[in-house]
Amino acid sequence: MHGSYLPIVETARDLGVLFSTDLSPSAHVNNVVSRAQTRVNMILQSFVSRDINLLMRAFITRVRIIEYNTVV
Repeated sequence: MHGSYLPIVETARDLGVLFSTDLSPSAHVNNVVSRAQTRVNMILQSFVSRDINLLMRAFITRVRIIEYNTVV
């Protein structure tokens, strides 16, 4: 288009799913796992108590929702 070139990208997002140039799901899976790890670290830094029931409830409500919202 008027002498301009399209940029070459390694990954692209379509309908919430990351696609790589070889169409492997690794980029999407790595993105979901890194978001989950970030939330787990925030939970562990936020609570002083190490009560397993409290941590499990926080984990289920804040981290497992990423699994639910994952398109793939």
